[in-house]
Amino acid sequence: MDSPHPSSNEPALRKPLIAVLRHPHFGALMAGGLAACGFQPLGWWPLTILAIAWLIELLHHVHRGRQAFFLGWLFGLSHFTIGNNWIATAFTYQAEMPAWLGGIAVVLLSLYLAIFPALGTLAAWLIAKGWRRDPAQARASLGIAFAACWIVTEWMRAWVFTGFAWNPLGVSLLGGFATQGLALLSPWIGTYGLSGVVVLLGAMVRALVLKGRLSTGSARIASYAALLALAVGLSLLMLLPTGYLDRQEGEIRYTLIQPDLRQETLDDPRNFEPHFIKMARLTMQADRGQRRLVLWPESGLADYLRDGYPEYFYRQMTYEADPALARQRLGQVIGPYSLLLTGAVDLVMRDDKVLAARNSVTAIDGNGSILAGYSKAHLVPYGEYLALRWLLEPLGATRLVPGALDFWPGPGPRTSDFGALGKAGIQICYEIVFSGEVIDRTERPDYIFNPSNDGWFGAWGPPQHLAQARLRALEEGLPVLRSTTTGISAVIDADGIVRQFAPPHVATRLDGRIPPAERPTLFARMGNALPLALAAVLIVLSLVAPRRRKA
Repeated sequence: MDSPHPSSNEPALRKPLIAVLRHPHFGALMAGGLAACGFQPLGWWPLTILAIAWLIELLHHVHRGRQAFFLGWLFGLSHFTIGNNWIATAFTYQAEMPAWLGGIAVVLLSLYLAIFPALGTLAAWLIAKGWRRDPAQARASLGIAFAACWIVTEWMRAWVFTGFAWNPLGVSLLGGFATQGLALLSPWIGTYGLSGVVVLLGAMVRALVLKGRLSTGSARIASYAALLALAVGLSLLMLLPTGYLDRQEGEIRYTLIQPDLRQETLDDPRNFEPHFIKMARLTMQADRGQRRLVLWPESGLADYLRDGYPEYFYRQMTYEADPALARQRLGQVIGPYSLLLTGAVDLVMRDDKVLAARNSVTAIDGNGSILAGYSKAHLVPYGEYLALRWLLEPLGATRLVPGALDFWPGPGPRTSDFGALGKAGIQICYEIVFSGEVIDRTERPDYIFNPSNDGWFGAWGPPQHLAQARLRALEEGLPVLRSTTTGISAVIDADGIVRQFAPPHVATRLDGRIPPAERPTLFARMGNALPLALAAVLIVLSLVAPRRRKA
């Protein structure tokens, strides 16, 4: 006869589990992870809004400031760990550190990044509840205050300690390739303002759910009807295509190359020449008398293109260790009337000594002459340089990009005027994620070129990168052209719509005419003063929120 003890103990075993599931700390961790599901490649944006609603409800029941801070920190820890999981993939493409360190690196980064939503929850709690004793009034103002505080702390995340602006919450409101979603608001409020809209939507959903749950009769029906109308309206915005096909094309012809250079072969000198030949074959055209802009990715070209470096640096080049011959060969590939913008590495020299490297884009014409250059300003910490080298290098840490020289940053956005081929703004790879920092506002470009090497970042990084480039196009009213080593390359018009794209792991070229620029948007004129002004307005509204009867 079976013992009755297992069944009799079953309720007792369930109680601790139920207690954990109901604990606000567990709820904050779960909400943070769910919020990250709104980012690409999943794009489950309703979960982001629901997760924010969940976090606000948890915050409403907090009684101390340190509890509010800790809830936000737990939310951020899971949010950034899941959203930035692609960083771990980069560790599989280098031999200096073990691959398993990638997962630890993601969590360690998230421990820091989580401070920013924690500051947001603390500040919102202080505004809504810390200075008020009326629960109903606090409930009315909490969501508004949190939206304001999220805007400010997300903006801070983009510049504190050089910043890490990846995956702002507002990018979850960007629709598919042919849609804008609620991101159509970004030209007026910026990306960080759009993140505030996500929080406001979460607060609205929470209010409607609570109203329906606590009401009876017609009030409950009205609450659920409003919730359904909100869901339908958002779904239509996110799913309906924008009427972009009627837009006229511009005048500037382009050939954009995606050579499908895999990360595991990219830095092997034996592959330098085959990689060049592959890009050259994709680039060549039958009509060599046609004027066009040729776009090559970051990290695809192994040659040093400038003169004056020590001879041993040229020995790894693909073409006879001579930069003049390398430039001449590039001119022959593109044709006499074309202009090439290609990723390259430049060296920083002083007194005939090499001090550092710069991640650059070099403009070369059909004669093999260098017309302009741009050096990346926003470098990737631990990717292109080793922060705290004096401490970490003795412990065996190194940066992910191979080589002994640290990269130095350039001066920031610059516009290069190429005459009939337009004015080009250039943002290399990671730089495109920094809202309000991608163009020279004293000389507005006609388009932004964003070469990148996304081969490091697995399945999640490239679509997230593309989504953020689309937000820059929307904010600035400028087309963005992305050439990557192995995807996702794309041509994005000034409305943030993807006109052409090349998926990962496909070698191809995209030909067409660069979409025209729009007139400068409000954001293009005022930058991040707009979302900060919106945050100030929301803080005022939260402070004067009317006293309401507790539901």
